[in-house]
Amino acid sequence: MTDDTAADAATDRVSERIEEFAPALGRTWTDDEPWDFLTDLTAIGSRMGGSEGERRAAAVVADAFERAGVRDVHEDPFEMLGWERGGCTLCVTTPGRDGGESTREFEALALPYSPAGRVAGELVDVGYGTPEEVDAVDVEGKVVVASTTTPSGSRFVHRMEKFGYAIGEGAAGFVFVNHLDGQLPPTGSLTFGEEAAAVAVGVSKETGAWLREYAANTPGTSGHVDLSVDATAAPAESRNVVGRVGPDTDERLLLVAHYDGHDIAEGALDNGCGIATVATTAGILADADLPIGVDVVAVGCEEVGLLGAERLAGSVALDAVKAVVNVDGAGRFRDLVALAHTSDATAAVADAVATATNHPIEVRAEPHPFSDQWPFVRRGVPALQLHSDSGERGRGWGHTHADTRDKVDDRNLREHGMLIALVVAELAEPDRTVPRLDADGLADAFRDADFETGMRAAALWPAGWE
Repeated sequence: MTDDTAADAATDRVSERIEEFAPALGRTWTDDEPWDFLTDLTAIGSRMGGSEGERRAAAVVADAFERAGVRDVHEDPFEMLGWERGGCTLCVTTPGRDGGESTREFEALALPYSPAGRVAGELVDVGYGTPEEVDAVDVEGKVVVASTTTPSGSRFVHRMEKFGYAIGEGAAGFVFVNHLDGQLPPTGSLTFGEEAAAVAVGVSKETGAWLREYAANTPGTSGHVDLSVDATAAPAESRNVVGRVGPDTDERLLLVAHYDGHDIAEGALDNGCGIATVATTAGILADADLPIGVDVVAVGCEEVGLLGAERLAGSVALDAVKAVVNVDGAGRFRDLVALAHTSDATAAVADAVATATNHPIEVRAEPHPFSDQWPFVRRGVPALQLHSDSGERGRGWGHTHADTRDKVDDRNLREHGMLIALVVAELAEPDRTVPRLDADGLADAFRDADFETGMRAAALWPAGWE
């Protein structure tokens, strides 16, 4: 069978599924449940991993799964290192024209897993924070300032990579500067579930502009930046919420989304939209005649290190998992983006659904290790991450105080839920072969995408890929 013939056959199967799913798709088109669920979830406030808010959110998710028709819904608790925010100060001392000095304090947010501590010293601007920019200046013993975004035309360099590389090169502290207007200091974890090696904070674009100008105008001095973080890290408990739709077969698909969020906002976009979309998808699949079972899982602690996904990957028989569908970022913006993580088979599924429905789905092949597919992908399990794109660089309102429910268009939740149900159904088809991922091929793909240096700096490069 040629590639074109196989693609046509897949498109025909999806079209048949649309007819089969028509009653459920019709109900979903006007369903209030996605919006009501998102309202209940965001009303909790903080859903920080390991917190009381995350525990309450798990119960809200379990109720939503049961309303959707997911069966055998239960919680799977696990231990993790919880991080709790305390106070944070960022002060800069500037010389006056009269020979005196003045000190100004700026709003800053400690980044999760920053240790408690204080650092004082010279401030140095490393631009976007890429390895090349860090290497171009002397960061030894200094506090580096880096942007939340990266140059146009390059891959997006994650915060963990920037922090890990700068600290590895001798920086004493890290200031993460939002690239969006609005006095919005960003947050985001520094490590995967363990205390970091240096203090780090996020500041707004406006504060960053002031700090960068100051760094440019006062090079070579010392002791003029004083950065202090108060935080605690202690054993805590998180949980996954697990259920199933479809038959009780050994072979299964995993449909996952994280339900935790950062402690500074409601987490409506990241990832309230994703988990609401999964509950919507599950409601459609619960009425479907599927050839294999689908485990529907809301994972905890994504924001602090993919800990729930790691728990899931370690507790299921991976040989029986045909593929993973990770919904992280879907439902936020109008058009779906499918990240195939080097799998031609999962990419072909997204293409077939886009063709059959005449709904655009942008398919990207390149991998990344910063969402809940990663614990599976690195073990060779093919995956598809369903995201959505605003067309702007970076994460937008996510990881700031502005990640609130008013930013959400619930039409996206419903429509993406319908499209993802068709994606899952096509992956479940017996005629749909989904080969395992090759470790050497994965390593080459990450190298080709220029991930190796950053992943090594963030301690994410798998030992088997040496």
